Amino acid sequence: HCWFKEESMPKRILIVDDEPRYLRLLEANLKTEGYTVVTAADGEEALTKAASLHPDVILLDIVLPKKNGFQVCRQLKTAPDTKDIKVVLVSSKSQDTDRFWGLRQGADEYLTKPYRMEELVELVGRYA
Repeated sequence: HCWFKEESMPKRILIVDDEPRYLRLLEANLKTEGYTVVTAADGEEALTKAASLHPDVILLDIVLPKKNGFQVCRQLKTAPDTKDIKVVLVSSKSQDTDRFWGLRQGADEYLTKPYRMEELVELVGRYA
């Protein structure tokens, strides 16, 4: 058994986006808040890292290479070992139909870009 308390472990966030500048910005902001941050640049990498690392929260872009965010979310939420990971879809797609479809895939939240960093940090804090 581990000698440390579970609460003392930094919460792990997986950020999935194919835009490197955006990944670095988010990573820096969330590390400042005390989170452990892992990144992925496409849908397949996201699935691999989610399965092996079991992050507390996944910030998942929708428009991604290899598998889009909707597909990744659906796969995560239907697999027994990843279904409990909180998934926040983050996208510039701001139509109600996009939000509806994202939540239908099992996403816990849907956040549209652009957003305020405080908004994102508060959202992550709610789940992590």
